[in-house]
Amino acid sequence: MTHSTIQRWLRAGLALLLCASMAAHAQTRAWLDREQITDGDTVTLNIESDAGGGAPDYAPLRADFDLSSQTSSRQMQWSNGATTSRALFAVALTPKRVGTLQIPALQVGSRRTQPLTLQVGASTASAPAAATGNAAVFLETEVADASPYVQQSVGVVVRLFYAAQLLSGELVLDTPAGASLQRVGEDRSEVREVNGRRYNVVERRFLLIPERSGPLALPAAQFNGRSAGGFFNDMFGGDGRLRAASAPRTLQVQAQPASAPQPWLPLHGLRLRYTAAPTTGRAGEAATVVVEAVAEGATKAQFPELPVPDVGPGAQVFAEPPQFDETFNGSTPQLTVTRRFAIVPRQAGALTVPGLRMAWWDVAAGQARTASLPDLQLAITAGGAGSAAPTLPVDTTSALPGEPAAASPDLQLAPMQAASRPWGWMALSAGLAVLWLLTLAWGWRRRARPLVVRGGEGTVSSVPSAGTYTRTDLRRAMEAGGFDEIIVVLAGMGGVQTLEQVLERLDDAQQRDTLRRMQQVRWGGQGGDVGEARQALRRAFHDGPHWRASVAAKDNGLAPLYPSAHS
Repeated sequence: MTHSTIQRWLRAGLALLLCASMAAHAQTRAWLDREQITDGDTVTLNIESDAGGGAPDYAPLRADFDLSSQTSSRQMQWSNGATTSRALFAVALTPKRVGTLQIPALQVGSRRTQPLTLQVGASTASAPAAATGNAAVFLETEVADASPYVQQSVGVVVRLFYAAQLLSGELVLDTPAGASLQRVGEDRSEVREVNGRRYNVVERRFLLIPERSGPLALPAAQFNGRSAGGFFNDMFGGDGRLRAASAPRTLQVQAQPASAPQPWLPLHGLRLRYTAAPTTGRAGEAATVVVEAVAEGATKAQFPELPVPDVGPGAQVFAEPPQFDETFNGSTPQLTVTRRFAIVPRQAGALTVPGLRMAWWDVAAGQARTASLPDLQLAITAGGAGSAAPTLPVDTTSALPGEPAAASPDLQLAPMQAASRPWGWMALSAGLAVLWLLTLAWGWRRRARPLVVRGGEGTVSSVPSAGTYTRTDLRRAMEAGGFDEIIVVLAGMGGVQTLEQVLERLDDAQQRDTLRRMQQVRWGGQGGDVGEARQALRRAFHDGPHWRASVAAKDNGLAPLYPSAHS
């Protein structure tokens, strides 16, 4: 065989190997039965390969598709004295979103398929089905404001209507670009009738906050589930799968106006009111002011802190941490903020507590507004010598049941003008007031008379008469009252007048410590969390105060400083 003949054979062999290699690669391919579908349809991905190693790796598909109905088949062929094997794989793909989706390259044995592209359009079939009441399942999306401002809280409600019994399901609303989206609250369920057909309705709420101005594309909500099936599914091979999508929405986000007040607070509405507003007080004692703000279209994270009233050098102001309540009014978020302020005047006279003012932006009217409260005018009288501890503030909203406000000895009538009232009437009123005070003092002395009880070993102990308040009153004060109210109730239960006397009468070290801690947090300037101190008080006094039995004073040979009324 000549050298030229050998070269021709080598070239022919190389050509045959190249063709075989190309044919082998041509055997590993992937294709879709359709290149364009809607989001409610299913497309089949086919893969053909002669490579070993089992089924393709479908894991990269799960990011954008739900997979179902996986099948495979294998064929053997004998050609030119050689055996070839081909495998055909098929999988049903259901897109999770609309748009241009990529079918990535998949690994099949030692080879990989080529990537593919699928166009998924928005389905409009669910809307007509819902209108005629024929759909087994459909979705609707409600947006509170289609043209919100930047950083405005927008309520989004997605409702799932289903007539079939569900075995499982997933409801998803993707976060749009240029905004934050979070689910709020728990799902709500109810039953509605649509075009004569009864549907179970699941309502899910979201909070959308745009981060920049311009168009904001809110994607369609998606539901994937499976029903319990039925006769027709069993007869005709249905798998009970249910899918639905709501219509996508586009919001036009407005920029923050240049004339908007700062801090930027876009709302549908803002209401301020006093829930406790005293008109009188005493120097050195606390008067409680409670302010409530109701903001429509805001969350706790967005709403600024209610400012502390600036009363000047005439008084001190102690503010408790605010209390928040977040709800929904339809599809609009609503926030209620309550804050208590304790006003402690330094001296007698007139005290002005400035009313709260808050600037906000009316998103419906597109203009700046200001919510405000009127100033409070307090008539402050001089404090008594024994007023070391705060007393119950003059506030009709916190009066205990059965306790008229006029019965408190701390209440003082405003001085009457001499020019507007005759002296005769003033003298008569003063005489009646003195008579009333003498009657009150006589009744108090009779109630405070100790009951003598013989002890176990001949000792004599004094048990005070029944207190003015009960454990129910104490529980109410610790839940909703201030520290001053708690002290008044404890003093009434123990038959004493001041905080120091309450501490002396208590036999429980934990109860004494929690009272001292609350006093330090509220009045001592020691810092700390008022809420934690209040919780500690509730735990310590959950079963009422633990009083120590007072022992009768020993006879020291001296005459009593104030003889008793019956001596």
